[in-house]
Amino acid sequence: MFKLQGILPPIATPFDHNGDLYKIKVQHNVEKWNRTGLAGYVVCGSTGESVYLTTEEKLQLWDWVAEYAAPNKILLAGTGVESVRETIALTNAAAERGYKAAMVRTPHYYKSLLNRVDAQVLYFRAVADQVKIPIMIYNWPQATGVDIAPEAVVALSHHPNIFAVKESSGSLEKCIQMMKDVKPGFQVFTGSAPILAPSLAVGCAGGVLAFSNAVPQTVVNIWEAHRTREFDASMDWQRRILRAAQLVTTKYGIPGLKYAMDINGYYGGPPRLPLTVIGPDAKKEIEQAFHGLEG
Repeated sequence: MFKLQGILPPIATPFDHNGDLYKIKVQHNVEKWNRTGLAGYVVCGSTGESVYLTTEEKLQLWDWVAEYAAPNKILLAGTGVESVRETIALTNAAAERGYKAAMVRTPHYYKSLLNRVDAQVLYFRAVADQVKIPIMIYNWPQATGVDIAPEAVVALSHHPNIFAVKESSGSLEKCIQMMKDVKPGFQVFTGSAPILAPSLAVGCAGGVLAFSNAVPQTVVNIWEAHRTREFDASMDWQRRILRAAQLVTTKYGIPGLKYAMDINGYYGGPPRLPLTVIGPDAKKEIEQAFHGLEG
């Protein structure tokens, strides 16, 4: 089974002020992240505004990140869309570009039909059966309105081509419940930076964290403290990042995160419409929360 551990950012997509992909800033960010302890990169996840990207843009971003990523960084592609057919096509296109695994979010447009365990299991099994690389289930109910059931994850953990779940609900209890019942070797990742240290303490294999776009070394420090069994140090770093993480994940979202990247030496730039840049008060709040955090 494919194994992964550590911290990965679902990388933000750089757009110029015309709203086009900004290649030189992709290079800038990736080469700067290469010098950190991040385990790899997820390209075209929710933080990358994947729902606003065309298929051609996704392919372009996968090519660029593969070109600039250091050889020791593991590449995952965000490939989940609504239909099984297109998700398979995107995942296999990423595989052809050297991506080692794919992160596939829950389909959600027909919520009343897809909030059932049998429908969720069918979708992920159908994808996993036909793709050339292993997949990570991606659950973010706050955005999709679909919350994959723990029993669905348990059933899917036995599929040989499904190796992990990214649980972004922020529920530590749900992570624990999954880890208790999944097949041995199946991995649970948290998608919530505000609970990273306790998630690692209860057995999560790492984090796929939007926050790590802006100050990656802070969350790598939490991971390293956990790995060396220094729980007090891990929790100390957790307390230090808590306010900043809450601002750019739950309160201001991607526009706030992109501003945090801008003030920390990365390129965030503008989000793609209909998302809009944050205002002066929000910028000041983020500046204060990130003061002293170096990433």
